[in-house]
Amino acid sequence: MPAGIEDDLAPPMRVLIASHSHPRVLSGGSEVASYSLFQHLQDHDGFKAWYCGCTRSASFGRSGQSITQPFERDEYLYTVGDFEGFKFANRDMAFARDFRALLRNLRPDIVHFHHYVNFGMEAFAYVKEVVPEASIILTLHEFLAICHQQGQMVTRQQGKLCRRSGYVECSRCFPEMQPSDFFLRETYIRHFFRHVDRFVAPSAFLARRYIEWGIDPDRISVIENVPTRSRAAEIVPRTSVPGELRVGFFGQISVLKGIMVLIEAAAILEQEQQSDIELSIFGDYTNQPAAFQAEFLARVEKFGNNIAFHGAYNNSDVDELMSDIDVVVVPSIWWENSPVVIQEALRNGRPVVCSNVGGMAEKVVAGEDGLHFQVGSARSLANVLKGLAANPELLDKLGRGASRERDYDVAMARHLRLYRDVRPVASETEAPPQRAAPDRPIPSFAVP
Repeated sequence: MPAGIEDDLAPPMRVLIASHSHPRVLSGGSEVASYSLFQHLQDHDGFKAWYCGCTRSASFGRSGQSITQPFERDEYLYTVGDFEGFKFANRDMAFARDFRALLRNLRPDIVHFHHYVNFGMEAFAYVKEVVPEASIILTLHEFLAICHQQGQMVTRQQGKLCRRSGYVECSRCFPEMQPSDFFLRETYIRHFFRHVDRFVAPSAFLARRYIEWGIDPDRISVIENVPTRSRAAEIVPRTSVPGELRVGFFGQISVLKGIMVLIEAAAILEQEQQSDIELSIFGDYTNQPAAFQAEFLARVEKFGNNIAFHGAYNNSDVDELMSDIDVVVVPSIWWENSPVVIQEALRNGRPVVCSNVGGMAEKVVAGEDGLHFQVGSARSLANVLKGLAANPELLDKLGRGASRERDYDVAMARHLRLYRDVRPVASETEAPPQRAAPDRPIPSFAVP
């Protein structure tokens, strides 16, 4: 048989992508990245893909069913029940029943988790129990297994960057817990991580942190997140406004995303009568604590001469919004991993000004397609923006660097190669696995 014919005749590889939310529920970075991968897989003839997200809103559920289909045919949504966030333990018996049924029904070759929050660590064991021939891939988006503080590795009391976790150190952040609690947490996580066939880190920085924590380097691959679908090759030229630098913030509005650093930088610029820098904020703050919401709105109003707050936006509109921006700022005060907004900015030929730590500093080459500033320092950020406003030649140079041609298919190709590498090869005499009937059908319904 000619080479390649076997691949043409082979059945499609069956891949289930699982994320702790869904872009139509919460449009965060990991949701966008996982859904983009799912969409690209649907375009490949050699693959059959499904997506399973999560929600904590009971409005999506159905009586007696924890997994439903409120969106599209190949998309599922788990309505979270009894989930314990310290060890990532899922005590929801309905999920155990319905997720097993879903696995029996789909018989995936690959289950690619983009999170274990909401699903729980037990989900890995369910996969190996129901479809033992399937391989599990886990993309790590932050440091949740290492750090109980939202996986950010930022100290709870001072908000300082943490460089190394430990049972005693973690109990200092959470004095209501004992070092032994963190020992048991880590033991629980490591037990279920044994079911994972391959870990994926979207940045080398994140991979190094997990290798230091104990993951075997041979079990982790550094692969960038698959970029979102867009008008891609069309980069709208920056139409500069004489004497004005237009700076844009895009994404979740929270303390850790550095929004207060940006607002403080705006205050410094206003005090120094730097009227040629306009800061535009695009994002949603409504899922944050009430105290933060009140402080954010008060600060925006106080320093409003330099700030324009535009509110939440649809991710599909980000290209159009960035066309009116000269530079995108990413002021996160935690390590970050691979912010989607950096991909979006460079895709649109917009240079990035970002904090000088973690995956941000890795993704943005200072002096080539953006600039770095001292993490958490409003003064440092203000100085960088003042320098750009005073040096249009530098801005043009960075714009050319940001606009350089990038092969956005590389990340997808590397994911496909990984899938083929980890997929078990059945022997010629081995009969294909029989598809077991599900315990109960997964209901399909559409929400108008």
